[in-house]
Formats: sequence, C-alpha cells, structure tokens
Amino acid sequence: MPLNNERPTSTSTVACEDKNSDTESSERCDSLTSSSDVDFSRQSFTSDSSSKHTSPSCSPPKTLTLDEVMTSARDLSNLSLAHEIIVNRNFQLEPPDLPQNSLEKRVKDMVHKAFWDCLETELNDDPPEYDYAIKLLEEIRDTLLSFLNPGANRLRTQIMEVLDMDLIRQQADNNAVDIQGLMSYIINTMGKFCAPVRDDEIKKLKENSGDLVTLFKEIFRVLDLMKMDMVNFTIQSLRPELQRQSVEYERAKFQSILEKTPSALDHTTEWIRSSIEEATRVMLPADKSSDSGQSGKPLPGPTLVLNTAYIRLLTWDESKGPLPETVMTDEVRLQEMQRSLQLYQAVASVLLIVCSSIGGAVSGLPDLVERLKKMTAVLLEGMHSADFNLTEALGNVSAQICCEVNKSLAERDFPALPAELQETLKGQICDITQENNPIRTLVEGRVQQYFRVVLASTNSHRTPPPVPPGLGLIQPELMGLGVSFVNLVNFNKKVYGPFYVSILKNLLFINMQEPTPQNGIIQGPPSSPLESK
Repeated sequence: MPLNNERPTSTSTVACEDKNSDTESSERCDSLTSSSDVDFSRQSFTSDSSSKHTSPSCSPPKTLTLDEVMTSARDLSNLSLAHEIIVNRNFQLEPPDLPQNSLEKRVKDMVHKAFWDCLETELNDDPPEYDYAIKLLEEIRDTLLSFLNPGANRLRTQIMEVLDMDLIRQQADNNAVDIQGLMSYIINTMGKFCAPVRDDEIKKLKENSGDLVTLFKEIFRVLDLMKMDMVNFTIQSLRPELQRQSVEYERAKFQSILEKTPSALDHTTEWIRSSIEEATRVMLPADKSSDSGQSGKPLPGPTLVLNTAYIRLLTWDESKGPLPETVMTDEVRLQEMQRSLQLYQAVASVLLIVCSSIGGAVSGLPDLVERLKKMTAVLLEGMHSADFNLTEALGNVSAQICCEVNKSLAERDFPALPAELQETLKGQICDITQENNPIRTLVEGRVQQYFRVVLASTNSHRTPPPVPPGLGLIQPELMGLGVSFVNLVNFNKKVYGPFYVSILKNLLFINMQEPTPQNGIIQGPPSSPLESK
C-alpha cells in the first residue's frame, strides 16, 4: 500500500497534566533527585571530576561532515523522545493528521486514489487480475507477523500457510483464488491480535458487505491503528526501565552529541554567563563567596547562579536567542509554564486592582472573588499569542467585573458602583499592559521572589512554600506550577550537573585568574565546592 510507512507524530500534554501525573512526577523526582543537590555540591571546581565532560574549547571550530550532523540530529531526536517518555506519563504516539489543504495531504490523497483505482480496475477485469491484490495480501501478512511474539511459532506457521503467496499466485493464474475467504481469515486473525478498544472496528470489518477495494482500505486503516496501539504499549512497557536508567542514559546521549558537535554547549555557556552577571547584581550578603578576589568584587555562589539561570527560563524571550541546549528537551513544558505564569500574573494584577479599588463591594465574599478570578482567566486565555489584543481583552474583563459586582450589590440591596469608579477601574485594569505599571511590577517581582524560595527549599517538590503577600488569590495555581517547575529543575540538574560544573569552573574561577576581566566576567579565585540548597 503506498505511503504506508509514514512516521507518526508525537503528542504530549503539558500544562494540563492531571494530578496523578504531578504525583508520579513528584515521587520520581524524590527518588532520582532527593540527593541531587548534595551530589552536585560535592563536585569540586578545583578537581578533575568534571573534566571528562566536554567543556567549551578555545581551539578552532571543527568542520562537521553531513554524516556527523545527521548522526547528531538522530541522537538529539532519540534523546528528546526518551526524555518525553520518562517525564510525561501521558505521552503517546498518534497517527499523522495532515492539514486539510496542505501539499503533502493533496499528494498523498492523489497517490492513494491512483493506487485504489488501479486495484479496482484489475478486480473488475474479466477474468480478474490479482497483481495489486496479491501485493496487498503480502503486506497484510507481514504486518500480522510483526504482531507476533518470538515464541508464537504455531500461529506464525498458520499465517504463512494460509497466506502462502506462491500458492495464491498459482491460484490467481488459474482464476481459482478465494479472495473473500482470505479476507475473512485476515479479519478473524486481526481480532485475535487487536486491543479491546479495537473490537468495534473488527466487528465493522466483519459486517462490511461492500466491494473488495473498500474492504482492503478499511483493513489497512485498522491495521494502522493496531500498529499505533502496539507502539504505545511498547512505550508503556519501556517506561519503568527508562525511568530507572534515565539520568545515565540522557547524560550519555548528550555527551555523545557533544563529542560530535563541540559547539553544543555554546548557548548554555552564554545562559550561565549572563546569569552570573544577574546574580551578582541581586545577591544578598549571605550569597557572596568568602573571597572576592583581586578585583574586590564579590562572586555569587554557584547555587545562586544556577537558580537565577533556571528562573530566567520562566520569562525567556526566544526572539532574543534560543533556549540553552541542556533544556531543549523540556522546551514545550517550559513554554506552557511561561504561558501559565503570564496568565496567573495578569489575573493576580486584575484582582489586586479590584480589591484595592472596590474592596468593600467584594470583601467577605470569597465566592464572588473566585467567580471573578475564573472569569478573568477565561477572558485572558491565549494572551501569549501574537495576534491577541490584550488591551481589548482587559477592557472586556473590566466590563464583566463591573457587571458581576453590580449584580452582587443588587442582590444585597446596595447601590451599583458609580460610573466614575467604573471608568477608573477600567483604566487601571487596562494600564497593566504597561511594563512599568506598579501593580504589574509588584506582582511579577513577588512571583520571582516566590520561585527563588521554591528553588532554595530542600523539599519544595513535596511541600511548596506559601506564596508572598498579594498572591494569595492565585496561590493554588502558583504552588502547582512551582512543584512542576522544581521537578523539572531537579531532574535537569541531575542529568546535566557535570556539564554545569565544568562551565561554572571556567567562568567563575579559571577565567577569573587573569589580571583583567575577560568577556565581562568578574574575577575571583577558586572557591569551595558547590553549596547544597
């Protein structure tokens, strides 16, 4: 059958993973990363423990061949697939769903139609021709055999005997082939192999009284579904073993990519370098290294640098540069976290304005506040899109809030909000589109503060810390996002920790021993091992 070997596309649910997924992720993170920071901190910058991992080199760039590029691409694809299977319990493969008017779909439909037309022409000849039909029967036989376990010799022998292509060709030459009988056997055999969810499909095949071409089409459609079921069953079976070996496997895969592509840590190095500069600006006295070096400027601790780097991922702007290579396998999850956080911050800003402007109208009415929160979240859904008109949406939010508040006031025999107050409220809500808006700045600053506390806590993946004042209205959502984020960070540290050690050693210490700053890095001598959280 033409185009039957198309590769399926992968799907994953990220932001809407159910609570069971979060629980499993937390438990797996507890087993894999409960000691990750301790292990990570024990690696000394002055030791050679991380030297076996490739670090940024000063040698001229190596010219890569096409084969090396393709090999690295395959390794990265395998790494991404394995990572998705490990961290996403809802991951599964699905048949490709091509856009309706896409060129690929049009070509595929044309080729398939030409093939089925040829088959129909052959079967309608007098006497019938079976060349195309025999090719399809052979492909069906091979597919059925692929479903068998290695020890299923009896069933394998039976299929080979019934679908003996040499015998069928001889029968076709003498116009004695029983196509309907073969099709019936194929459908019954498919019924033995299929998952229970496909029983209705098999029943429809048995009831199919149409022509042979239609029956062939339906058989191949159901076989494709069965193939996908088998692949997803295999993924489910492999997941426990992959989870046990996940850290070692991912680290080895990335090391293999790094050996073939020495520049595979360039973006990660730049990410950490800029995080050092940011951490230096915001660090507290307790976060400073004990020795500030020749330059007299304090150095941030390695843990602070990495935590700062991870927090930057929540507000990453890809238009200014790609994500670090070491987090590319979590790109979709990070994007969903960014979008969720952006929505939560906007909702918190709107509710803070409402409570400060008309607090008396909503005080003591948690149900009303919760209704306003859900309504605001619904109206601002999709605000990350480039074509989303945020100002217009916020105007609609303010109008709906005034309507709901006035309705609540009327139910309690209170007068409606004055028109001037409603206009003021609308203007304040729409003003949060401005980057320097004080409410927006306050909310974003406290969210950043919360995630710093989350990453600094030793058991935040089990018991997230309380949110700062002013964020109580989005506490459940923010705490849930914090758990997901710290699980992602802990696993990433466990896998890529040795690479980060090598980069930090070069940026913080080796390059700092020169008499003058290089590449904008503050100078300083070697420090103690990484401090644990």
